[in-house]
Amino acid sequence: MNRSLFPIFLFLISFSFAQNTDATKRFVLDVSPFYGSILLHNPDISHLITEHPSGFILGYNQKTFGAKEWEQLYNYPDIGYSFVYQNMNNSTLGENYGVYAHYNFYFFKRNLQFRIGQGIAYNTNPYDKNQNFRNNAYGSHFLSSTYLMLNYYKENIFKRLGFKVGISLVHYSNANFKAPNTSTNTFAFNAGLTYTLGNMEEVEYIHREKEKVTEPIRYNIAFRAGLNESDVIDLGQYGFFIISGYADKRLGRKSAIQLGADLFFSNFLKELIRFQSTSFPEMEVEEDTDYKRAGLFLGHELFINKMSVITQLGYYVYYPFDFEGRIYNRIGLKRYFGKKIFSALTLKSHGAKAEALEFGVGIRL
Repeated sequence: MNRSLFPIFLFLISFSFAQNTDATKRFVLDVSPFYGSILLHNPDISHLITEHPSGFILGYNQKTFGAKEWEQLYNYPDIGYSFVYQNMNNSTLGENYGVYAHYNFYFFKRNLQFRIGQGIAYNTNPYDKNQNFRNNAYGSHFLSSTYLMLNYYKENIFKRLGFKVGISLVHYSNANFKAPNTSTNTFAFNAGLTYTLGNMEEVEYIHREKEKVTEPIRYNIAFRAGLNESDVIDLGQYGFFIISGYADKRLGRKSAIQLGADLFFSNFLKELIRFQSTSFPEMEVEEDTDYKRAGLFLGHELFINKMSVITQLGYYVYYPFDFEGRIYNRIGLKRYFGKKIFSALTLKSHGAKAEALEFGVGIRL
């Protein structure tokens, strides 16, 4: 999971708590200490991999039983919040404190639990050109963070106590909000305990006939914006905005495919073009090179409840300045307000290299 699999989606996922109106409330607390290694996803951070990081993950989970139709579709997942503490055991990298929203998905008769969490982490010792110039992984105190857990999971083995054991992957990056941004990925082994709160009586899952969804082709317009910086340290943060138009066709209750176009106005490229043209004449970059780009993309949307997960793969058809190649990708979440208006938080990358965290709004007609 190089760079960010997802950007920060905490505020979007948290809307899901308001969706659950089931009168039966059951919650599970869990704590999972972990111990692992930083993966060498980029040779530029090899000097930072000196010790094994350790920490713990605290989770607060609300069970679902099918009060909403989407809960049955996804095998009655848990919705939760979590806190992750990680000591990198390296004075250059410092420590990370993160808060997240997460989903737990279950497989194999609910004995296998897969968790995906999105949130914000605070790093105690980011890059500083005078005090901490060796930390090229974290360019800012606040980082986007994603973590994954895959656990063998058993609740209520002894009264309300249970246990979980498995593996975790924890990712930290600021999505090029500020340079440097090489990021880290920690692979770890974890084991812990669970404790069930609330009603302990047997609860039956609600089953209903699956709803068939058919729609004509819909047309979407989205506006995205944010701040980012090139990989050149201290070149400056600049605003960007993107105008997107695309059509989507629903394939069923869960999925839709997309086809569309993006127009990019990335102001950090203006400064990068000026910098390269004046400081590196051997690169043969003209100072008046256009910084704008335009691309076509093919995408997929996975509908959950009022939220959906989007993935898009694009190709620049207008590309006057070479920056990270012609192919780009986008992944993120959308949150619908009614049937037409949506917000979105997405990460745009070139392969595994993040370019920007995009905040967006749009309309689906």
